[in-house]
Amino acid sequence: MIGAGILLVEDDDSGRELGLFNLRKAGYRAEAAATGEAARALFDPERHDLVITDVKLPGEGGLDVLAAIKAQSPRTPVIVITAYGDVDLAVAAMKAGAVDFIGKPFNRDHLLLAVQRALEHAQLRREVARLRIQARGVERPLIHASAVMTRVLEIADRVAPSAAPVLLLGESGTGKELLARRIHVRSARADAPFVAVHCGAVPSDILDVDLFGAGDRQGRARQAEGGTLFLDALDEAPAAVQGKLLRLAEEGVAIPQGGGPPRPVDARIVAAARPDLRDQVRADLLYRLAVVEIEVPPLRARPSDIPPLCAHFVARQSGERELEIPPSLIEAMMRRAWPGNVRELENACERLVLLCEGTRLDLADLPPDGAAAAEDPSAGPASGLVGGLEPFLAALPPDGLSLVDLERRVIERVLELRRGNVSQAAHYLQIPRHVLAYRMEKYGIRRPG
Repeated sequence: MIGAGILLVEDDDSGRELGLFNLRKAGYRAEAAATGEAARALFDPERHDLVITDVKLPGEGGLDVLAAIKAQSPRTPVIVITAYGDVDLAVAAMKAGAVDFIGKPFNRDHLLLAVQRALEHAQLRREVARLRIQARGVERPLIHASAVMTRVLEIADRVAPSAAPVLLLGESGTGKELLARRIHVRSARADAPFVAVHCGAVPSDILDVDLFGAGDRQGRARQAEGGTLFLDALDEAPAAVQGKLLRLAEEGVAIPQGGGPPRPVDARIVAAARPDLRDQVRADLLYRLAVVEIEVPPLRARPSDIPPLCAHFVARQSGERELEIPPSLIEAMMRRAWPGNVRELENACERLVLLCEGTRLDLADLPPDGAAAAEDPSAGPASGLVGGLEPFLAALPPDGLSLVDLERRVIERVLELRRGNVSQAAHYLQIPRHVLAYRMEKYGIRRPG
């Protein structure tokens, strides 16, 4: 790994200068510190791929430096330098997490060999971790071509190594969970669980138990121990649950439903909410989670992402069939607003593949434009709703009507209008998603096929 960044901690001036000279001559980016305190202030896991520290230092010793580095960046390898024959210190350093030790005096070749072995070992560990994560299916591809999404991913990758909470803002279907997974697998918690919870998918009392547990039930927050807890649709979480989430974010404890002692939780929180509904999240919780805030743009703001996304979805859905995507189809897709964003585009591609009879996708098989239908009062079965309530109220039957039946019919119409997307239907009806899901279950309403 020529070009790797190395931090050398050595209090002896001549030894420090000689070490820097040999490392830089070998092609490494080397920096130096004369004390443990200076090393801790200088160390940056983004810049330093390896730390080499003498054990005997004024003030904080090398073992203190080792402990501090491992606490801040567990994956950064550390080599310790000990006096010749000081076996006890070398053993203590290895037990504390050092990858190797060098006994004084040592020559240039000995130093460079130890550096090469440590860097290769770290690279091998990263590759094994990546393959293990890939095998578990945690990370999923985030296909893009636009500059705006490239910038989003750059920000996500920069904050991933830290333990700071992250708030992702974006419309439904923009890929917030995929971004949360990317942050997880690029963090020091990648080997631990990634647990995703949709805060609007279940009623309040069930969400409380699901997140924080009750009795002997552990809860999803504790299932994320050592890893990442992804809270999707945070804006749909009930107020009581948001209060408990604040305790989790601030104190690292989960409060079980029905009482009981707080349960400690070590999990990084990545939360997601829709930008227009962020005011539905209590301010103190929002401030606590928005240490890093990343806005994921809607698909209509990044049309250059549509061709590669379309190619990806078609290839995944077509199996062994080789299907051609005509330019006219791509152009039609790029003209659409895609209110359901990437999720809607994926569904459209699946439909195109299923209806394709030859080897070329047909523009005629593209589903109707949901955004256009929503803007046109004459389009679709829910046009009476889109056109406003005044004409409907004026035509109320004199003999009365069933409010329950009316509510059921309104929900069914809006679901048809939003093509079965419960989150969009809830947004249209101006109610939390979990409330709509509860009413759908209560009335036995199924999403339109």
